[in-house]
Amino acid sequence: MAGSLKCNGLTLLVAAAALAAKTTADDASFPVIDASTLSGKVMCGYQGWFRCPGDQASMGWVHWSFDSRRIAPETLTFEMWPDMTDYSQEERFPAPGFHYPDGRQAELFSSDNARTVMRHFEWMAQYGIHGVWLQHFLVDLPGGPCESRYPSRMRVLRNVRDAARRTGRVWGVAFDMAAMPPEKILDTIRIEWKRLVDSGITAEPQYIHHGGKPAVTVWGFYTGQNITPEIANGIIDFFKSEGKYGAFMVGGCEWPWRTNRTPGWGEFLRRFDAICPWNVGNYSFDDERREWASTGYWREDIEEARRVGMLYIPVFYPGFSWDNLKRYPPGQSKIPRHGGRFLWRQFRTAAELGLDMGYVAMFDEVDEGTAIFKVTNSPPTEAHFVTYEGMPSDWYLRLTGEGTKMMIGERKISDELPER
Repeated sequence: MAGSLKCNGLTLLVAAAALAAKTTADDASFPVIDASTLSGKVMCGYQGWFRCPGDQASMGWVHWSFDSRRIAPETLTFEMWPDMTDYSQEERFPAPGFHYPDGRQAELFSSDNARTVMRHFEWMAQYGIHGVWLQHFLVDLPGGPCESRYPSRMRVLRNVRDAARRTGRVWGVAFDMAAMPPEKILDTIRIEWKRLVDSGITAEPQYIHHGGKPAVTVWGFYTGQNITPEIANGIIDFFKSEGKYGAFMVGGCEWPWRTNRTPGWGEFLRRFDAICPWNVGNYSFDDERREWASTGYWREDIEEARRVGMLYIPVFYPGFSWDNLKRYPPGQSKIPRHGGRFLWRQFRTAAELGLDMGYVAMFDEVDEGTAIFKVTNSPPTEAHFVTYEGMPSDWYLRLTGEGTKMMIGERKISDELPER
């Protein structure tokens, strides 16, 4: 799944672009990414869901702690401590009771801070990352169980719009249906998408398009959860409609979509404009019992997607761990990163298969240990945290940028990692 959600003390698992005549970002040092097509794009998922006491949201330690009122070793919901070195003083929020190994007060960031979002986008531009799919959780929208978060979520969205414009990155909306009451899913998506389109976001130069339509991702087409074929077909019908609100829809689903035999599922899973199977946590072993992301099914997936007229967008992930979130003993859920080789192999496989599109999970997901942004190797000593195991804090930003080059033909396809 594309993450976990927590609100109210509960954990919920979970050609318009052609108008862009502009050729430079607000900062002329950043090249502008072409937003008219998904082709040649590798984009990251962006949660944007972290909050701290004292930020504009005033919601407490959201997505850092099970208890928004306090943060302590026993309340942690995240696995990796961000490297706060580059953040300005106004972006730093002291985490009471947590100290770095040298005794300094440990700090965290809030996603509801324009400077922080801009910083993340500056990193994307610096390392050659094309942009992001901004998670837009239905539970946070009007009518959802956490709708009080909506003003904060919309500030994050506006900050993403601004940061994309200023750095020349592309971005798109990714609805996430996790934990939303089924009877509210379709209407919530319809109302919110119409609101966003009417606000003009899809006509902006950096909003991602494909085939002349604004692109949108919808996550959560998972069996055994809150979705049914009837709801799924309603969502697809809405986005496939002609006119102002029509969109190029990317469907985020379980990785074994092609072999799904659940009645009604095989049909709607082949109706998306593009399919993006969630691969996080899907791994296999080599002869030495080392874990590697499972990619052996990609070729057949690509063939089936092409047969029914869909694009295929693979999900890449750098590793995984959610011991704190799940209250597991340290190390129980960890899928090792192997110094970056775990992620690099996925890029190489995609390049060998001729794919030039990808979804990196995720830019800022420290809750499940899949983050690629800057993470410290010297986290606070008061609790268990996963690190980059001595690799530079920007190592996965670099790998993502270089892996993207390999996929779009700007770098030779190779098993060899870039130089550190």
